[in-house]
Amino acid sequence: MRKDKKQIIGEPMTNEQIKVFLNVEPADDSLPAPLHKLIRAYHSLRIEDFERFLVFFKQQGFPLDAKNKEGKDFVSLIIDQQFAKPYIEAFETAQTTL
Repeated sequence: MRKDKKQIIGEPMTNEQIKVFLNVEPADDSLPAPLHKLIRAYHSLRIEDFERFLVFFKQQGFPLDAKNKEGKDFVSLIIDQQFAKPYIEAFETAQTTL
């Protein structure tokens, strides 16, 4: 982290701060844009904020079933990561209820 940046941990994010992740675009064509947005949000947001992100993601009409060139979806890409379980649960809930 840059020395002039203050690390903020524990403060709730505003909806506008979360919605920024809807505008994130991939630098190349290795991932489709919706899958890239999901991955970036997963890496950057706490679970509470990721759950809110998923609501905005679906409201914008982005598909939750996006896959990379190898046919892997969001869950397939993160399932082996240590802290992925609550994010996967939130994602699966969003697929069926939101």
